[in-house]
Amino acid sequence: MSDITIYHNPRCSKSRQTLALLQENGVEPTVVEYLKETPDAATLKAVIDKLGITPRELLRTKEAEYKEHGLNDKNVGDDAIIRAMIESPKLIERPIVIKGDEARIGRPPEQVLEII
Repeated sequence: MSDITIYHNPRCSKSRQTLALLQENGVEPTVVEYLKETPDAATLKAVIDKLGITPRELLRTKEAEYKEHGLNDKNVGDDAIIRAMIESPKLIERPIVIKGDEARIGRPPEQVLEII
């Protein structure tokens, strides 16, 4: 098992590019297809902490679920945002690469090279 994990959506071009970039650099990460294996609240909070961002900054705001969950209301709190991500994992920005206490979002994919 690798000490690097990627939260991956194989249908996303940036996610595929990030995975390929890791592999090109000799890294075989643990792949978590988060749409199938949705992280729980504690895991999401840990990932957000490692990224050094707020839950709102991890949201994909162009997904239909963003408005469906009322997340366009800036008064929605962090716990409600995390619950929405668990209910609709499409809302989670991707890909996320984690190594130890560090994480990066692969947008652009080269950003993940900072931690490998």
